[in-house]
Amino acid sequence: ITVLRSAVAQRGALVPALCRGYSSSGSSSAARIWNCYLAGEIHTDWRERIIEGAKGLPIEFTSPNVVHEDSDDAGIAIMGHLDHPEHLDRHHYDSVGARLNAIRTRTLISHCDIVVARFDGNKYRQWNAAHDAGYAGALGKPIVTLHPKELGHMLKEVNSTALASCREPEQVVQALAYVIEGAMPSPPREDFVPFIERENKPAS
Repeated sequence: ITVLRSAVAQRGALVPALCRGYSSSGSSSAARIWNCYLAGEIHTDWRERIIEGAKGLPIEFTSPNVVHEDSDDAGIAIMGHLDHPEHLDRHHYDSVGARLNAIRTRTLISHCDIVVARFDGNKYRQWNAAHDAGYAGALGKPIVTLHPKELGHMLKEVNSTALASCREPEQVVQALAYVIEGAMPSPPREDFVPFIERENKPAS
């Protein structure tokens, strides 16, 4: 199984080197290598954006098989029609492949530290991502959802289990940098105002 690993900076230069574009409070947990499972659609570049943005963090990324045709065909391509070729309909074809794929997904999710579940309601329906998020939740894995704002209501049950919900892959990178390194975005969001400033702000 190929593991997509970001470059890991040398120990001793962790905070400034790992968090390019971030500021750190020094709450680093970089003595370990983190593992993040990326669940969701395979047709857009969201995985690549997260992996590229996380370069320098001590983290490796895993995912389901992202070659659609291979994930469909692997079961029968490897094991053939088994003992009943006359029963090879679409359901049987998919069932053999899905169970083989489940060996990978269950193993990788069970060994990961964080699951990012991507949902895009426009063109691609992420039934598998919902399944992966449910499986991760049953194992007590921290879940970060990634989806457009308009899917919030439809994903309310999934989001109620997640510990963070992001709109863009870059927010996922920032969340990972904070969790792993204690690094805050620098500069922060344009609309960000610390609560203490909000609390002390005179009423207009």
